[in-house]
Amino acid sequence: QVQLVESGGGLVQPGGSLRLSCAASGSFFSLYTMGWYRQAPGRQRELVATESSGGNTYYTDSVQGRFTLSRDNAKNTVYLQMNSLKPEDTAVYYCNAILVGSNYWGQGTQVTVSS
Repeated sequence: QVQLVESGGGLVQPGGSLRLSCAASGSFFSLYTMGWYRQAPGRQRELVATESSGGNTYYTDSVQGRFTLSRDNAKNTVYLQMNSLKPEDTAVYYCNAILVGSNYWGQGTQVTVSS
C-alpha cells in the first residue's frame, strides 16, 4: 500500500509560480510511474504530467513549457514546478502513482490563480 501526500498549493496571481510536492510512503518508489492530474470545478479530472520509472516525461499541451515534473527517488518525492500560471490552471491537483496492477491517489491540493 502506498500513501501519497500532496502539499504546496495555494493562491497565486497570474504569471506567478508554485511548486507542488507529493511525498510517497512505502517501498519501490523508483519503480512507479508518477503523475500529476488536476480537476477544475465542473470538469473531468485531466492528466497534467507524468514520468515513468525510466525517466520518460509527458506533459499535456496546455502546460508544456510552463510546468516541470521532477522526482527525487532518495526522498520518495515527486514535484511539479508551475511557472507562468494562468487562471485556467485553477484546479485541485492530485498526485498519482502507478505500478503494474496498482494505482494510488493523493488527497489533492488546491491551486487558485487569481488577481
